[in-house]
Amino acid sequence: MALPKRKHSISRTRKKLTHNKLIAPQLVECKECRKLKPTHMVCPFCGYYAGREIVKIELKEKNKEQK
Repeated sequence: MALPKRKHSISRTRKKLTHNKLIAPQLVECKECRKLKPTHMVCPFCGYYAGREIVKIELKEKNKEQK
């Protein structure tokens, strides 16, 4: 198995590790319901994408019978 001949410097190691970072997801405002949603995805709140209803979202109502 190959082994390094010399130790890598701290700056060289850190340069390599600069790309290992977390990035926040890019969010845009939905044109229908005005809530934030991920780009290029169907809105999870209203089900619209590009001005058309793709998924029908049913609201969950609380059952009064359970109480």
